[in-house]
Amino acid sequence: MARRHSYRPGSASVAGAAVAEMEFGEVAGEADAGASGAVMSGDAARSRVETIASNPLSGPITVPARVAIGDTGLTAHPVVLGASTFGWTLGAEQAFAVLDRFVAVGGSLIDTADSYAAGRSESILGMWMDSRGTRDRVRIMTKVGRHPEAAGLAPEQINAAVEASLMRLGVERLDLVHFHGEDPDVPLEESLGAIDALITAGKVGAIGASDFGPERLIEARVLAANGLPRFQAFTTRYNLMERRPFEGAPELVAHAQGLAVLPYFALANGFLGGQVRRRADVRHDARGARQARHLGRRGHRVLAALDAVAFARGVQPATIALAWLLAKPTVAAPVASATRPEQVDALLAAAAVELTRSELVELDRASA
Repeated sequence: MARRHSYRPGSASVAGAAVAEMEFGEVAGEADAGASGAVMSGDAARSRVETIASNPLSGPITVPARVAIGDTGLTAHPVVLGASTFGWTLGAEQAFAVLDRFVAVGGSLIDTADSYAAGRSESILGMWMDSRGTRDRVRIMTKVGRHPEAAGLAPEQINAAVEASLMRLGVERLDLVHFHGEDPDVPLEESLGAIDALITAGKVGAIGASDFGPERLIEARVLAANGLPRFQAFTTRYNLMERRPFEGAPELVAHAQGLAVLPYFALANGFLGGQVRRRADVRHDARGARQARHLGRRGHRVLAALDAVAFARGVQPATIALAWLLAKPTVAAPVASATRPEQVDALLAAAAVELTRSELVELDRASA
């Protein structure tokens, strides 16, 4: 049996303390370079980091090198800040604190949707960008198709949703817009045609798909070959406990099309953070119910594998779970949420962890 992970002092323990209260559990800490077993050359190590300007007090900071989001022209830190909690479990003041920290430590891409808190998430982001003057320092990706006042992907609904998002965010252009799920009642050609007009008008920068099936992604690529906008990114649920829905046809199609995969629920609603080991640990709420689904033989096997790798490296199980995701060739950056500023450091630190081949094999085997 793998040795159960125990906390060590230092930055890794700070990251670990954040795990317990992450809204969706996506959190990571810094890896102990001496225990990694992965030796990088000087050039390789330097290629994974870059120096950027911060604020006048702290001066320049070193952060993981940014990754390209498809062919959108957008680049971002390898972890995207999720804003689904804004206006729901976090008020404006709390969200502002998280956003301030995210930008201060090098974060750049924020994920929201017009349906998150019925648009309140976008409104809070808009207020924050206006009050901080940060529009030129961050990029926003949002989703349309599920807002109660503009549900579906018919052209008139897309136009209304985009106009509403622009107003709530207080911007002139949405950097990346995802179709928030398929709409079987509307021909995809019509939906892409509506986005094409919005791109031409300068109101949308690029388009992505959220939770589309492989057949629909292939259809979209065929339409793109005939001149309609091409999907550049793909958001989907994917983590060590939930591999099958993505691995296989969706992953093959995403890879073949060069889509930037941006997985959400990277830690299975917090289960992979290791805080829930038995029924008594489960909270009596919706999130606890989702975590409880993973309690069982396979869940304990995955946690044991995470514990073993995490203990050897002196980091938290959540760090290893997110590092496993970042090691996948199709994954550009997972979307992770935070409820407090101090949790943001742990989120962004995930990009510094590089798992060895043997560690990846053990995690793959445990989660198969």
